[in-house]
Amino acid sequence: MAAPCRKMASRSYSQLLCCFSRTAVGSGACRRFSVTPIDRATPRASTAADRATSPWSLMAAVCLQRLPVITADCSPIEQRFKQMLQQMELEKSMLSDHELRLMEDAERMSRRQADDYDSDEDLGDQEIMMTQDLEDTWEQRLKNFQPAPRVRADVDEDLTSVQRCLTDSLVLLAEQQVGAEKLWLLPQAAWQEGETLRRTAERALDSMTAAGVRATFLGNAPCGVYKYKLPKAARTESSVGVKVFFFKAILVDGTPGSAPTAPLLWLKKSELQKYLKPAYMMNVGRFILNL
Repeated sequence: MAAPCRKMASRSYSQLLCCFSRTAVGSGACRRFSVTPIDRATPRASTAADRATSPWSLMAAVCLQRLPVITADCSPIEQRFKQMLQQMELEKSMLSDHELRLMEDAERMSRRQADDYDSDEDLGDQEIMMTQDLEDTWEQRLKNFQPAPRVRADVDEDLTSVQRCLTDSLVLLAEQQVGAEKLWLLPQAAWQEGETLRRTAERALDSMTAAGVRATFLGNAPCGVYKYKLPKAARTESSVGVKVFFFKAILVDGTPGSAPTAPLLWLKKSELQKYLKPAYMMNVGRFILNL
């Protein structure tokens, strides 16, 4: 068995291929095959012409969220838990400087009322502000302080204001022309040759808000995709439907310009279903979080 193996190993690579070729021709049950080096293979590259023949149009949209500005009101169980923590801190904490000074003032007043009180113990004619006087001053300042209202009914009802519902997260919607009708959608724009999808999403946001908003995009990869077909009357061989890729962004600062290019709405997640199509809402609701 070893002799045939040594004989085959001593043959050259070209003789070995000829042997395989003759064997494939002589046997009807075998198929001919060719050996092609891996480095000579030329994989088909995706070119701009190939993308141009795709029947799907590409678009990019941005999900711009305004995070809560103030904390939400505590629920009953949160309120009870807060009171319990405050009581535990009060019982286990050390005395503050103000409490120590209160004790010193009380001791000084008790010595003054004693029969063996020595007036030389005081600091001469220097006026001493008692802690009770400080508390009275602080109490007066607290009465004069007027905190800003947490709930402003006139602002909360204005869906175009970014200052509404400060305890909730809001999402920006824009009214856009889709075919023959106008729909409320996340700001979107058509992809152009030579730009990334994220750049398309940034351009969509700038064009809708008149460059009056600064936002931070969360990564370069889309967080969702929505695909829909055009109406049969509008379909062609080169245009069957649209694929929309969504990118998430967080509002940093600023408000839309005084003259935005399209009507804008700032809505809570629970309000989106009133303005979005059911299929669109199902896709968008997967990546919108109530932060």
